[in-house]
Parts: sequence; C-alpha cells; structure tokens
Amino acid sequence: MERAMAAFAASAPALPLAVAFSGGADSTALLLACAQRWPGQVHAWHIHHGLQAAADDFERHCVQLCQRLGVPLQVRRVDAQAAAGDSPEDAARRARYKAFDALALTQQARAAIKTVVIAQHADDQAETVLLALSRGAGLAGLAAMPRRWQRGDVVFWRPLLDVPGPLIRDWLRGLGERWVEDPSNTDERFTRNRIRARLLPALEAAFPQFRATFARSAAHAAQAQALLQELAAQDLALVGLPPHIAALQTLSPARQTNLLRHWLAQQGAAASTAQMTELLAQIAACTTRGHRISLKIGAGWLQRQGEVLAWSDSQESPAHRG
Repeated sequence: MERAMAAFAASAPALPLAVAFSGGADSTALLLACAQRWPGQVHAWHIHHGLQAAADDFERHCVQLCQRLGVPLQVRRVDAQAAAGDSPEDAARRARYKAFDALALTQQARAAIKTVVIAQHADDQAETVLLALSRGAGLAGLAAMPRRWQRGDVVFWRPLLDVPGPLIRDWLRGLGERWVEDPSNTDERFTRNRIRARLLPALEAAFPQFRATFARSAAHAAQAQALLQELAAQDLALVGLPPHIAALQTLSPARQTNLLRHWLAQQGAAASTAQMTELLAQIAACTTRGHRISLKIGAGWLQRQGEVLAWSDSQESPAHRG
C-alpha cells in the first residue's frame, strides 16, 4: 500500500481529490491512505445502487467512517437496474460513472475537485483480462483497466492496480479497521465472481506472479491499441468523413476493420465480429452505382448514401423509412 501510494503521490494529483467509496475493503483502504497522506484535502463519493437490501447498511457504514475521519461525504442514489438482456455488472458500472459525472458537475466539485481515485487493484485487473479472454475480446478489451483516464475536466486514477487484493485486507487488519462485505461478490452466477472464486486461486498456485505478468500483458495490449487508434485516425483523414467507399476499398481488410471500428465508436456504436465480417463483404461487393449497403449494428443502421457510408441511430430499417 505504502509503495503504491508513494508512486501515486509522485504523479502530483490535483488536490483536493475524491475517493469513490463503497465501504468495502479496497475503497476503505484507499480512503484511509489518502486521508493520511493529504489531511483535509480528501472527499468521499458513495454511490447507492439500490440493488440489494444491504445498500442502506453500506451507506450508514460510509457515513460513520467519514464522520470519524472528518472526510466530507457525498451520497448519490442511482437506478442501476439492468434492462432485459443487459449485464447487471455493466448496468451498475454505467450508472456509477454517470453518477460520478453528476457529482463532478456540482458546484462544490466544479470549484475544487478535479481528481477522482478508484480502488480497483491487481486482482481486479487480472479478472478483467480473464473476462476479456472469455469473451474473445480484441486489444481494447485485453488492455483491461487504465491506470489513468480523463472524463471532461476530471482525471480518474486507479492507484492500487499493482497491489494484490489480499495485501490490502492485511493492511486494514493491521490498522484494526472494519469494512463491509458485499454479498453479491460471492454470487457465482456472475462470470467475474466465478473467475475470482475458481480461477485466481488456481493461478496463484500454478503461477504466483500472475498478477504482475497479466498486468504487463494488459499494458502491452494498451500500447498496441493506442497505435491502432492513431492509425485509424490517420486512415479516416485520408478516406474522408463520412468514409468514402471507394477509398475504403483501397485499404487492406485489417485496416478497413480498424478504421470502421474507430469511426463507429465515434458514433457510439460497436460492431460484433460477425457484423464486421458482413460489412467488409458488402463494401467489397460495392462496385456498381446501384449497389446497396444496409446493416443493423447496435441500436442503429449503417447504409450507403451516394458514395459514402452513413450512420443512423434510428432503430427502424432504412427500407421501412422509405
């Protein structure tokens, strides 16, 4: 903990900062470490997801600890219910970051807080890599969680990404501190929890250094993904915006895929592997003026308009719109 916090402090984060504080072991340790290092400069943000009966108990625990530490606490209640077919974990994460954005826009945060720290650690990073592998993810998924990123004017940090989860709990026990346990963390209906309960102990036994090696692989993937993003931006500048079909056809399939994923992400869309394969086939076949391109991707449609590709976020088929 001490080494990780010293490295974070060396990065000179803007103060005051806010700690994303759930009341669990990891965020409790991060809050205590930040409050010790920067007394009077730390706030706590607690997101009440409302997904289980224990959520009110989590909030009470957070209130009591923050009162004892003299740390200002802001609580934001969110609706984190997942829609049909959506991942409960993904829905909760989206609701959480939406709440962080809302907190950052409050008058108090706008005037002061430009740094938010989150307590995900080395085990979480390893779980994220394994989860990405289980889903057949590309480089963006295998890059796992970044240590630092920015949303608007607020910089987010994960200072504990190099710290194993068990060491964090040992550090808290050494301080005699308590924390809350989220019962959903042991529910093996969730893939991440199965990874935590079954795979991480096996990896610990077979490859004791797996946390460090997985993190190194994730860093390599992140670097490669950054290069692909640079190439996509350069290719998009050459192909035009929106993409000109004839110019697209001069690129290799790999570069077409890279460019199209980059462009679709700018529209808030993401194509599956099967959808991208179909799209490349339609682009390759587009050799006559009357050839149509029309493909459902996510919540919208990709189609040909004259000599370019056009994206529409309408859920209705272009054919039905006339």
